[in-house]
Amino acid sequence: MIKFLLITMLVFWPLTAHAKNGQTFEAWLKGFRQEALENGISQTTIDAALTGIKPLPKVIELDRKQPEHKITFAKYKQNVVNQQRINEGRRLLTENRTQLKAVEQAFGVPAQYIVALWGIETNFGTNTGGFKVIDSLATLAWEGRRATFFKTELLKALKIIDQGHITAAAMKGSWAGAMGQNQFMPSSFFNFAVDGNNDGRLDIWNTKADVFASTANYLSKSGWSYNQRWGRRVQLPKTFPKEMATPKIVKPVSYWKSLGVKDISGTDLPPDNFNASIVAPDGLGGEAYIVYGNYQTIMAWNRSTYFATSVGLLADAIAR
Repeated sequence: MIKFLLITMLVFWPLTAHAKNGQTFEAWLKGFRQEALENGISQTTIDAALTGIKPLPKVIELDRKQPEHKITFAKYKQNVVNQQRINEGRRLLTENRTQLKAVEQAFGVPAQYIVALWGIETNFGTNTGGFKVIDSLATLAWEGRRATFFKTELLKALKIIDQGHITAAAMKGSWAGAMGQNQFMPSSFFNFAVDGNNDGRLDIWNTKADVFASTANYLSKSGWSYNQRWGRRVQLPKTFPKEMATPKIVKPVSYWKSLGVKDISGTDLPPDNFNASIVAPDGLGGEAYIVYGNYQTIMAWNRSTYFATSVGLLADAIAR
């Protein structure tokens, strides 16, 4: 009997629960449907995308969940920059070389970085998320913790459907609404998605030409410099101030050399004129890197030093 009651609570919780503004989901959805219509979304799309949807308790759980402990960068790197992913990245770089080289020439972003982002975001398109994007975004827009942000994303998702790029049923992604093989939020889709094969659709779910071009366009518009690498591993002197190891502090390479920073081999850093930062994701006792402007560009995609460093390392490994 107790087990039955628990199951019943899980099934019917979304129908009776109230968001932070006190509304039931049904009341919120009724108002949102009108708002979507006023924002130019067709009634056909509104009916197709919003009829019968219910809030997803799992989405709210994931939104509120705090990790019990922080994984180390060493472990994170082991998970995402492993030999299997490197080998697959090299294979796919070769397999898609013609498309990737065309994108590289068009946007000025080397192919290995496009493949590395593809690999880390969705394991080269094989794990794009199984949540219905409309349902997830509606849940988060109703629940209230970041209501304004997610309502804006939901309206943009409906516009994507309205424009015929994908159907509501096929619009799958992460629990937070990131979509497709490069995990764009709907706002990023409108800012950066590109029709790579000129078929009139922006298909980041199934069309590699669109995935590659959209990824490169994101990096290009975020400030990518073609003739600059992302960074390199370095040795820090024992006297290096720990508060200086942050991407927020940007100094010329000559400054870091004056502090005693050397290449990982122990030799002097190259005579680059770049501005650079020092990052040590696991603290000064772990690996350290000198990183350049393109690292900051990768962080425009994802603000994590774990993520940005791993993209650079995977790109380097794929290109070897």
